[in-house]
Amino acid sequence: MSTKTALLETPKLMVIKALDKTKQAVTTANDYTLHATEDFLTEGIVVAEQWQTVGNKALKSGLALAAIQQDLVFDALTGMKKHAILSKTRLRKLFA
Repeated sequence: MSTKTALLETPKLMVIKALDKTKQAVTTANDYTLHATEDFLTEGIVVAEQWQTVGNKALKSGLALAAIQQDLVFDALTGMKKHAILSKTRLRKLFA
């Protein structure tokens, strides 16, 4: 009976060892994935903050540029209005 018990115990021990090695490998892979994900997300947050700073500067500069362009357009329209009034006066004198 002892040899029969020993024959049954050997596969059981092999299975236990295999399960322990598998558990260790899965734990190692899980730890690696966790750390890699943390590093990836941390780096992503840092880069997003940098791009947010760049976007802020671009937005502020863009608004300032738009304000300058708007002033230029209104100045040009004012000049055209003055020119049209002056032309109207000249044409009246010419044809009147």
